[in-house]
Amino acid sequence: MRKNAIASNFVAVHTYTRAQALADGVLKNASLFATRVGFKHPLAMTSAVCDDCVRWNNDVELVEQSETQRLWDLLRAAHQEFSCSSNKSYLSFKLLRVPPGGNCPSLVELILHVGPGDDGESVITIMNPGED
Repeated sequence: MRKNAIASNFVAVHTYTRAQALADGVLKNASLFATRVGFKHPLAMTSAVCDDCVRWNNDVELVEQSETQRLWDLLRAAHQEFSCSSNKSYLSFKLLRVPPGGNCPSLVELILHVGPGDDGESVITIMNPGED
């Protein structure tokens, strides 16, 4: 009884919505490209994933790449793992990419999470382990 009484008195002080995270740049919308790869839900990635796996500056790098190609590579790897996975809500996958400022490819682990959006719709977020 006491447990329910305490839970019923709980009031959320602040809710940070997905729309706010997209507007603030905490999340980067990749839905247009994601649907072309085969995802059926809106998809965003954290700015940390975008900075590490997609962003590229050809002026200072030794390896010429395009951000569009890097985004395609990330989304294809995510979709392939998602398609083969039995867990369609949370999965880990690896991406071989050249890190910013580097010229040798290395593996990075990423998380794909399918959960509810601001209005309860299914949305996908790609993040680093430990991000939420």
